[in-house]
Amino acid sequence: MIPDDRATERIIRHLRILGICWIVYGILCLILAAVLFLYNNVATVMFGALLSRVADPFSMMDLFHFLYGLRIVVAVATGILGIIAGSGLLAGSRAAHILAIFAAFLSLSSIPLGTTLGIYTLIVLLTWSPELASTAVPAAAVPNMKRESLTL
Repeated sequence: MIPDDRATERIIRHLRILGICWIVYGILCLILAAVLFLYNNVATVMFGALLSRVADPFSMMDLFHFLYGLRIVVAVATGILGIIAGSGLLAGSRAAHILAIFAAFLSLSSIPLGTTLGIYTLIVLLTWSPELASTAVPAAAVPNMKRESLTL
């Protein structure tokens, strides 16, 4: 077996692991979004109890609702992208690489599981895949990095 075959087998194994992890993580994100949506009233009451001594509680409550809704939207988007990207990675789809990269960036803020999966995805898809790296930057020009004297 030549070294290129081993490297290809390793990449395929990592893509399979990523596909399974993204499907599981996508399902967990959709469950999280459903739980956040169902317990919206409880979270509002709990946050509202903290605002009893604030000068302007209504604007703070509006900000809370905006951020809470944004978190639900990000969880749904990450869940859907994760499931689609995971099934595409398992099927060997080329477009799944791009979807997985988007899902990885969305999941980086979810400590610790999303951050771990996002970093692992970015490492595998951006550095270990020679086909993806060669098509992403076809012929990048290297700027001249010579040190020039500055006159003030």
